[in-house]
Amino acid sequence: MKMRRLIGALILGIALSAGLAAVSGPATAQEDASKGIEQYRKMMAEDPFANPGLLYVDSGEALWKEKRGTNNVSLEACDMGKGPGVLEGAMAEMPRYFADADKVMDVESRILWCMEKLQGLDTGPVKKKAFSKSGEGGSEMEFLASYVSSMSNGMPLKPQLSHPKEKEAYALGEALFFLRAGPFDFSCESCHGTPGSRIRLQDLPDLSKPGVDAQKTIATWPAYRVSTESVKTMQHRMSDCYRQMRMPKVGFGSDAVTALITYLMKQAEGGEVQVPALKR
Repeated sequence: MKMRRLIGALILGIALSAGLAAVSGPATAQEDASKGIEQYRKMMAEDPFANPGLLYVDSGEALWKEKRGTNNVSLEACDMGKGPGVLEGAMAEMPRYFADADKVMDVESRILWCMEKLQGLDTGPVKKKAFSKSGEGGSEMEFLASYVSSMSNGMPLKPQLSHPKEKEAYALGEALFFLRAGPFDFSCESCHGTPGSRIRLQDLPDLSKPGVDAQKTIATWPAYRVSTESVKTMQHRMSDCYRQMRMPKVGFGSDAVTALITYLMKQAEGGEVQVPALKR
């Protein structure tokens, strides 16, 4: 019932905005609709147990501690960058270079690596179903990424760019952010390079430069998306943006996606991790 009331508040806010359109004009209507959505988010945040994303965190913790694979071990010895088994603050410093893999990895690609190397799991099915569909109730990767990321809540993002391969990933990510391609000749910067931009009722943060927009946006993934009724991860966010630009499909955990995330994390440096956040 509480969830229904919250959703009702969102619908009411949008309805009121539409009604004001005839009186105040399109610009004011958009502003009022945005306020209605923001009020809905505020109501959800006031009761932390109203965030369905917390169920993903709980499921992720259970999965992290479950013994699986041919080695019959859990992921508790996985080194996410702070030492084996240490998760506090790990996500806040990722992507980063891992000597054991000799490459830069983000949260999701590192989890996959630990599944393969520690547990002896075949990660093919995990990657294939990394992004859950409507009604599926979440995927293993969404659960695990939510749990690992939540262990950095309240901490500032501190991107690691000391290793040559981290610097290389950042440079590639920056190039990809501004690269125009595809049938629409779009780039990431096309939507996320101008302050105050909006598509439909969705505000588009300016990620082309360091600052508050990037901090509030990047530090809040994974996030529970009301529109999909599920938690979506940073890898999904990158993949879906490419889909909307009509770009070729990007591989889950690919070096290109990791590079783009590396660039965005640097833009968001200092932002406080708060996951799973609530988004449209």
